[in-house]
Amino acid sequence: MTTLVNTATHRQDAFWGILFSLLAAIGFSIKSILVKLAYVYVVDAVTLLTLRMVFSVPFFLMIAFWAGARQQEPLQKRKWLVIGALGLGYYLFNYLDFLGLQYVSAGLERLIQFLYPTLTVVLAALLYRRAISSKVIAAMLLSYAGIAMVFMHDVRVSESGIVLGASLVFASTLFYAIYLVGAGHSIARMGTVRFTAYAMLIASTISVSQFALTHPLTALVQPAPVYQLAFMMAIFSTVLPVFLLTAGIRRIGSGEASLIGSIGPVFTIYLAHVFLDEHVSALQIGGSLLVLVGVVAVSLSSRSDVRPIS
Repeated sequence: MTTLVNTATHRQDAFWGILFSLLAAIGFSIKSILVKLAYVYVVDAVTLLTLRMVFSVPFFLMIAFWAGARQQEPLQKRKWLVIGALGLGYYLFNYLDFLGLQYVSAGLERLIQFLYPTLTVVLAALLYRRAISSKVIAAMLLSYAGIAMVFMHDVRVSESGIVLGASLVFASTLFYAIYLVGAGHSIARMGTVRFTAYAMLIASTISVSQFALTHPLTALVQPAPVYQLAFMMAIFSTVLPVFLLTAGIRRIGSGEASLIGSIGPVFTIYLAHVFLDEHVSALQIGGSLLVLVGVVAVSLSSRSDVRPIS
């Protein structure tokens, strides 16, 4: 009887874990579309990011107070410094991404960001002195060959600035990988929800501070659609997917959640075609498949094939 109950509970956890991870992937994917739609109204990256963060702050504040009330132990100064550094990393990830989206298509941006597992493998190898197996290296090369193909597609259909845009998005992906590597250790010490809420609040504070130092307050006066798109980014591409992904990882593990997230770039390319009229070519489809196959292979292989250096 106990075995049957455990099996039913495991299946239920798996179902909800898969659903939460899938919804999170979709939420993260629509961010690129919303940003590109907002840029039609000639809003700059700093202002748009600030609006997104301002709309997100009330939700993260409520979650932070709730999580803090459940945790009796106050955070030490060292932990606050770590959260601050990772919050800065998360802010840079978003800021550079918003800048890059001014120059590249939503499809290319999402594929470049989808490379983050390859960067986390490299960072982990450097930090913890681990060798990367030949299988993982081959999978990484496959992913970057796919990015090169999609880049060639965008060069043919895009205006100038694609190199700058792709470089900015890749830099943002590197900061996201750094954030993930650091967050893994911090979450184990202070709890997932508490850490996430605090890190997001710090990222929001940095964003608002940058706006205050570089823009007049009147820059926040934008057409109504910009506010609507920023609010949608805050809810559907920030608050909800962050905690949906956390809930999914808790139920099925980070590896499985990452694999489910592989639907994200495909979903973005489809939405970009529908809402942004971005052209889809055989070269882009082929490159996207190479990226997906390579990243999935890295996600699967790195768990067993990335080994310590003797």
